[in-house]
Amino acid sequence: MKLHPLRRIKYYQLPCQKRSPLLSCFYDDNHFCFCNDYDHQRLTNCFEFNHGIEHNCFGQSNCENDAHCLQDKATCPQTSICVCPKCFYGARCQFTSNLFDLSLDAILGYYIQPRINIKHQPSIVQVSVALTIIIIIAGITDSVLSIITFGNKESRRTGCGLYLLTSSIITLLIMVIFALKFWILIIAQITYMTNQSFLKFQCISIDFFLRIGLSMDQWLNACVGIERTIIIIKGIRFDKNKSKQIAKYIILILLFMTTSTTIHDPIHRRLLNENDDDVDEKRIWCIVSYSSNLRAFNSFILIFHFLAPFFINIISAIIIIVMITRQRTTVQKHQSYKKLLHEQFQQHKNLIIAPFVLVILAVPRLIISFVGGCMKSTTGSWLSLIGYLISFVPSMSTFLLFIFPSESYKQIFRKTIEQYGQTMRIRLHINS
Repeated sequence: MKLHPLRRIKYYQLPCQKRSPLLSCFYDDNHFCFCNDYDHQRLTNCFEFNHGIEHNCFGQSNCENDAHCLQDKATCPQTSICVCPKCFYGARCQFTSNLFDLSLDAILGYYIQPRINIKHQPSIVQVSVALTIIIIIAGITDSVLSIITFGNKESRRTGCGLYLLTSSIITLLIMVIFALKFWILIIAQITYMTNQSFLKFQCISIDFFLRIGLSMDQWLNACVGIERTIIIIKGIRFDKNKSKQIAKYIILILLFMTTSTTIHDPIHRRLLNENDDDVDEKRIWCIVSYSSNLRAFNSFILIFHFLAPFFINIISAIIIIVMITRQRTTVQKHQSYKKLLHEQFQQHKNLIIAPFVLVILAVPRLIISFVGGCMKSTTGSWLSLIGYLISFVPSMSTFLLFIFPSESYKQIFRKTIEQYGQTMRIRLHINS
């Protein structure tokens, strides 16, 4: 690099030859060089390149998310192309590939083949259809069973019952909205749906409601963990009526908080149609366009709504175990701490299992999102699909986490089912 440019450039054949085939290109202050194959040799092809030039297609750029716009000619250009920054892709860099903020459109959009039956779609589309059907059926079943249980007044003697009833109703709504989101995307991309009004409405509303629903569900589960911790700490001094009153206000506060911190999403959503982009494929995309500052705020909000309930569940589980064991230790001093810990876990597993399992379910998404960073290309969509679908698992586990381990909730569930059965038999008998 210290040599005169004319002497130095003679040696530019060496990087391509010595580092073949790993090196595809390199540059210096004045040149940009490609490594190309010629007659079974790796040779360097360099051209002068001005690094200081502004790549915005002379102010006429239609690229999204701060992407650079390049044209084939400085004057009378025939074509242009968008060079996407890291974690963005698409013909106009309209999609984010950030694994924490990935939408279903970005994961599957380019894989769905127009005018082709589901049976002949790529494997990732077929797998996503199968998994989505399983999640929707399991989620609706779980939410209906949970609503049956917490619809009974006996299960709502404390704030926990109100939180879990609200969570069950929200889960049912999430599953319905998710089903709409998935099948609208599949049908719109396969059939070239062009109803602008319908597509715009679903674009603005569905992802917005999904985000609110998932955030609300995480916070409500965290509230259950907090209340159970307070019950253990206060013991007989715990006021059930006051707990129910506080729970009503907290649910309203959480709804306001999640909505107000997510309201920027529908405001910045819009359709990108065939007249704007993807002329060859003639598709209509639902995209969200943020400025760099708003993108940072959006990432912060997503992480906050995920990590805050995550840590609340961890802390609640630890406090519950420690407090129960400490209380029993003062009564049974002759027993070892380890033995008491085991006994208390067996006796109070209904209080401990839920927060711990919620934490375990959240860990894979945490690892995928923060370790994976973002998709470097559309070929990384399998990991993104897994991360996206995992986010629905805690919502569809209310019955298994909160009702199944609890004898009191299970008895209420059985009692309610028997009452429904008796009512149905009486009605059938009257009708006959």
